[in-house]
Amino acid sequence: MDVNARPSATFRATLVRALLLAAVLAAAAAPVTTAAPGATYYLDCQNGDDTATGTSPTAPWRTLAQASAHTYAPGERLLLKRGTECEGVLAPKGKGADGAPVQIDAYGSTSESKPHIDGGGARAALLLANTEQWEIRNLDLSNTGPDTKTDRRAGLYVELTDYGVAHHFVVEDIDVHDVYGADFKDPDPSGGILFTVKGSKTPTRFDDLRVSHSTVRHVDRSGIATSSTWKRGKGSAGTEHMQSTGVVFTHNKVYDVGGDGIVVQKSRGALVEHNYVNGFNMRSADYNAGVWAWDSDDVLYQYNEVTGGHGTMDSMAYDIDGGNNRNVYRYNYSHDNEGGFLLVCNAADMVSDGNRVHDNISINDRNTASSYGVISIVCGASTDTRVYRNTVVTNRSDTALVRNDNNRTGVTFEDNVFVGAAGQDSPIRDTVSTYRNNLYWHTDQPRDPAGVRADPLLRSAEPTAPDDVRLKGGSPARGAGSVKGGGDDGTAYDYFGNHIPDPPNIGADQSR
Repeated sequence: MDVNARPSATFRATLVRALLLAAVLAAAAAPVTTAAPGATYYLDCQNGDDTATGTSPTAPWRTLAQASAHTYAPGERLLLKRGTECEGVLAPKGKGADGAPVQIDAYGSTSESKPHIDGGGARAALLLANTEQWEIRNLDLSNTGPDTKTDRRAGLYVELTDYGVAHHFVVEDIDVHDVYGADFKDPDPSGGILFTVKGSKTPTRFDDLRVSHSTVRHVDRSGIATSSTWKRGKGSAGTEHMQSTGVVFTHNKVYDVGGDGIVVQKSRGALVEHNYVNGFNMRSADYNAGVWAWDSDDVLYQYNEVTGGHGTMDSMAYDIDGGNNRNVYRYNYSHDNEGGFLLVCNAADMVSDGNRVHDNISINDRNTASSYGVISIVCGASTDTRVYRNTVVTNRSDTALVRNDNNRTGVTFEDNVFVGAAGQDSPIRDTVSTYRNNLYWHTDQPRDPAGVRADPLLRSAEPTAPDDVRLKGGSPARGAGSVKGGGDDGTAYDYFGNHIPDPPNIGADQSR
């Protein structure tokens, strides 16, 4: 594919459909359940009684074992008393139905803390297996136990094995913390909030999965993630059978995770927006990133902030990785990550095509390790990858703004602002990517005949926040952009909410 060519009509139509779907999901409020009538059961781990009926706040059950022994029918609810402390595993059975999911929630005074379950070293504090149609809200989960290098542990763990399509999971306002699991990565990791597909006989995936307004703190190893043992099949049928759909991760906060922050794996049309990740790759010996996908198509990431990435073996905020196609990063903010802003890294024997990274801001990210930079192009080649209308600023002269030591082609940089460390410069080490109409300051200018070498006149000479990279009046970046909308991608506004003019500015600020 010619990386200099404008996107095909097919690509534009596909991307527009993906963005429209994402917009609809983003505008939707948290799901409102109109459950069919069903029994409600109550659990109080301090003052309950397992010989009680469990069907009223005055006669609650006492143990997680009793609550787990019941098989829940569509429309039924399990409510845990606020302020209660439970030890062990909540592993309820049964499943809901369309319009009548099973719900787990809290009861009691809202002045009390959320009900707390500590898994004590088990696979999970809350475990759901081969089921569907569940909604979980207002719980506090941990999973401590002795230190381990062998045990997988999670806060909330949903597992499907040769199940088929499992519909409708809602996780909202859940706090997960102190999960001491081993450093196992995909396809079955340790972590905070995990949705895992296993098996090899029946094609299995999730449909309609939403995690929102939840917090994950100090867990090993993944924060919020989907994973799967299924591999992409040949042709659309194989893809449809293995890729989860309707995945939405929104308004979550992830702090101090051993490995990855938020991961979408083997999904199609996912939406990842308004999430905050601070501190990732804190204790892992593997490769990790802040917010990224694996083997997924048409994923939209927007309005996320990632900071505090630790280590230089990856540890980038964002990542276009193996088997990702038509993924879009826009309106994201990355800053102060030791591993950098962006990784482009396709895997062997996989196709990574048509991805877009535009209208984002990176401030003071760096990566000083060999083969890496603020933007790193490594591993196998991606095709038709376009990085445009971003503002990338670093205060480190010992990091490259872009580095491509593997000589992988397929990436085009256009209409970006690149600013290195004042007085010392930060290099661009890339001789094979395509560069068009970028602005360069305190850095090298690669093969870019239309490039602008000038001070962009940012609001601050030492930026530490997005407003600092807005353009002053008279900036040479104003009106100097090349293609409005970056090539018919349907984007009308910039990171700050300004309408993108014609001609656009270079960089993320499109104000006039």
